[in-house]
Amino acid sequence: MNNYKYILLATDFSKPARAAAQRAAKLASCFNARLCLLHVVDHFPEDIPNEWIAPENQNPAVYLSERSIKALEQLSSQLEHDNIETHTILSEHSAAHEITQYATQNKVDLIVIGHHGHHGISNVAGSTSSAVVHRAECDTLSVQSF
Repeated sequence: MNNYKYILLATDFSKPARAAAQRAAKLASCFNARLCLLHVVDHFPEDIPNEWIAPENQNPAVYLSERSIKALEQLSSQLEHDNIETHTILSEHSAAHEITQYATQNKVDLIVIGHHGHHGISNVAGSTSSAVVHRAECDTLSVQSF
């Protein structure tokens, strides 16, 4: 098994992502590794909860970025690990592209991501976790919550 030094948790704040966060924090503690929590804000998000939709009087990109930063800070405070970084990326690209690019540029040893377990057309079209697993140049762990 590799001795991981830098672990990246890619999160969308979903139930599977929360399970992945717990696993990533445990692994980071076991290996005494840095842990980065990363959230990618899609330029035109298609499937977001209503509470994440910007009010009419606010810039959607700024609103989503601020919400993401707060959510990452909250997630970070819930995890039992001392060396946690948080990053939000605003992107016109896919989340999978940004996650794997960040991992490569920052020499990440392990990417941990939640897996939603979609079936049907979602599997044919591809999910973010599947795309990350196939594109990453480092180890990946796809965590499914039950």
